[in-house]
Amino acid sequence: MERGEDQYEAVLPGAAVVDGDRGRPSRRHRGGGQVSAPALDRKIEPKSDYKIARSIQRITSTAFGQYQSAVIRIGFSATYLFFLLREFPHRHEMYGPDAPWRWDMAQQLISGNQAFTALMWSDNTVWFEIVYAVALISAALLMVGWHTRAMSVLFMAGVLSLQNRSIFMGDGGDNVIHLMAIYLMLTRCGRVWSLDARRAARQARAGGDDSRRPARGTVAGTVLWAVLGLVLIVASATDGLGGTWWLPTLLWILWVGEGAWWAVNRYAPHSESRTLLDVIANLAHNATLVVIMAEVCLIYATAGWYKIQGSRWQDGTALYYPLKLDYFTPWPWLSDVLASSGVMVMLITYGTVVVQVAFPFTLFNRRVKNVLLVAMMCEHVGIALLLGLPFFSMAMIAADSVFLPTVFLVWLGGRATRVRERLFPGRGTVPGQRRGTDDEEVPQHSGDGGHTLVG
Repeated sequence: MERGEDQYEAVLPGAAVVDGDRGRPSRRHRGGGQVSAPALDRKIEPKSDYKIARSIQRITSTAFGQYQSAVIRIGFSATYLFFLLREFPHRHEMYGPDAPWRWDMAQQLISGNQAFTALMWSDNTVWFEIVYAVALISAALLMVGWHTRAMSVLFMAGVLSLQNRSIFMGDGGDNVIHLMAIYLMLTRCGRVWSLDARRAARQARAGGDDSRRPARGTVAGTVLWAVLGLVLIVASATDGLGGTWWLPTLLWILWVGEGAWWAVNRYAPHSESRTLLDVIANLAHNATLVVIMAEVCLIYATAGWYKIQGSRWQDGTALYYPLKLDYFTPWPWLSDVLASSGVMVMLITYGTVVVQVAFPFTLFNRRVKNVLLVAMMCEHVGIALLLGLPFFSMAMIAADSVFLPTVFLVWLGGRATRVRERLFPGRGTVPGQRRGTDDEEVPQHSGDGGHTLVG
């Protein structure tokens, strides 16, 4: 009996098997018996439990959406970085000692809602400058993917600290950044298009065939892990992590898990413990991506259905009114041109509602989904230009990117690689981008620990 038949008989004992070379049922039966004629006329499909087992194996062994999670990481960290840079001259009035929402008022509010903000640890101006600098630097380092796990934790702490300090300074885009900063800690968003991926690829090349050799050159990661652990201990002892249970629990799990990951990678890189840690990381990553997708769909669905209930959206004139508000017209002449066309106002008004309501129902039709995805991104570009809300638009476009096709992202990465090589010849390719045909994706090594704090 051929090898392919042995495999099928191991899965489906007592059933007819398919001859892999000839594409016809085999007459041999487990135990040497003959299979009845009716059984020879049909091909036996794998059992449902076998399909389920293969699906589970794929979910636990693969981090899906590596390119999409990388775009989310780059998009949200860049959005917040540019926001902090733009507001740098006004930081004291927004979140610092000169804010209208005074420190004692914020302390009173936080004592009731139990939110986390490191700015409540002290009302000293120097401490505020330190927190603001950490938020700015962590956003920049997360964008380029340097020790991504550690930077994602610091990025989350910076976002929550500033936003919870002055809750009246934000808008819808800030709410999205608030949520995504928490989600990013659980994703493996540094597997491609990051300095972590570049370092892991270099170590894999240096190690030859052993792509799971212990990571080297991780002094900075070890120092980060030790410093963050010390801060976590002090903050937990002084009740500085807010009044919720989930945030300190999550931070402790991440810190202990990263320490265990480093130890296993260094001393037992081929053990079952290493495989188990990889499975846990993949499950957390994949589950978080599902949550991000559901979050985006919920945002658009609620926005669309609320618009349907508005009379101005029903009669097709809703777009006209914000175009006539001085506060939302950075380009008055452009707003006047658009507002002067009743047909354009009506089409954009109705089109916005249709796209937002329909998008969650098109996720299983790739072509329609991609068309609506482009329409939504163009809508946010229009909001940035016409209404003067660039950071809201950047945040929503970054959230939308979770639905971008992988083929398009790989193609885009290849084009970016070619441009970079022309500008800076002699440098290696960025891991996760590819050379060759546009349809080819560079395989990623799952054993390099690419997105760990210390590796």
